[in-house]
Amino acid sequence: MNISGSTTTALLVEDESQVGHARRVAQALAQQLDFADGDAGRVALVTTELATNLLKHAGHGVLHLRATPGQTGLGIELIAVDRGPGFDPSECIADGYSTGGTQGTGLGALIRQSQVFDIHSDNRGSVVLAQLYPRHVSPAPLLFGVSQHSLNDDPSCGDVWHLAFDGSRISALVIDGIGHGEDAERAGLAGAAVFATAPFIEPATSLVEMHQAMNGTRGGAAAVSLYDTSVGKLRFAGVGNIGGALINAEKSRGLASHPGIVGSQFRKAVAFDYPVDGRQLLIMYSDGLQSRWDLRDYPGLVHRHPAIIAALLHRDFCRGRDDVTVMVIALEEIGD
Repeated sequence: MNISGSTTTALLVEDESQVGHARRVAQALAQQLDFADGDAGRVALVTTELATNLLKHAGHGVLHLRATPGQTGLGIELIAVDRGPGFDPSECIADGYSTGGTQGTGLGALIRQSQVFDIHSDNRGSVVLAQLYPRHVSPAPLLFGVSQHSLNDDPSCGDVWHLAFDGSRISALVIDGIGHGEDAERAGLAGAAVFATAPFIEPATSLVEMHQAMNGTRGGAAAVSLYDTSVGKLRFAGVGNIGGALINAEKSRGLASHPGIVGSQFRKAVAFDYPVDGRQLLIMYSDGLQSRWDLRDYPGLVHRHPAIIAALLHRDFCRGRDDVTVMVIALEEIGD
């Protein structure tokens, strides 16, 4: 599977009218993805419930929306993000529990209508994930999440990501074109187009090929991660300030990049090997995200769905002065 990157649509929810707007935007995406009427109705229901909960329990928040790949088609991912008082998910999932004076069937309904559902909540806020697919489409076997936002909601985003996986290999790319806007996006797309043609080649070689393709553009920072489940090893090559880390419940290890600008100047690309023992998370991010974060500050977060982790890191560590991309991948055996 070869997945071209896309930005996240962020829908602000601060009053009741924006609940309806969020529902209409999500329904329009469902129609664009050829959801049947019944499946589009599930999207409308889940969107309305998530947006309503943001108002009831947090006062306001943001609903993240994007298309997400399944095994034989596309689904819709919805993530409700807030900075409210938090709640105990184990209590709130049960039908009949309510903190807002309602019947308390909200989270139970969300679980029943969604093929993928997950929550993280603490006193800093909550992140609630729902992925919905047409009835004939199953979720992709690879667990990953991406949160990508352009500066000031510009239609062009200088950050670009790409992800590919086959039976045993995962290959991930993040590019940050210099600056932001159309010229930065053009640089990133030039590199990603080359990467997509051969995503499983040696990462250092891939960077050299991207360097040639991005020549004549602004250039940018780029990093490639190649993981093979059969050998339990991650190979990483980076040029510029794309951050990378391997993380499990006990520790975090940074991934080394070299200085330079892909498409302009760097001496050479060098790849490094990192052992992967058991389930670990690969996190790659552009410099629109602060680097001083630690998942251990959020008890239990490392065990949540990667899309939850990506959205939370964006919520708490986005610099707010550049495009930003956070990609989180669970490195484990890929299902059938």
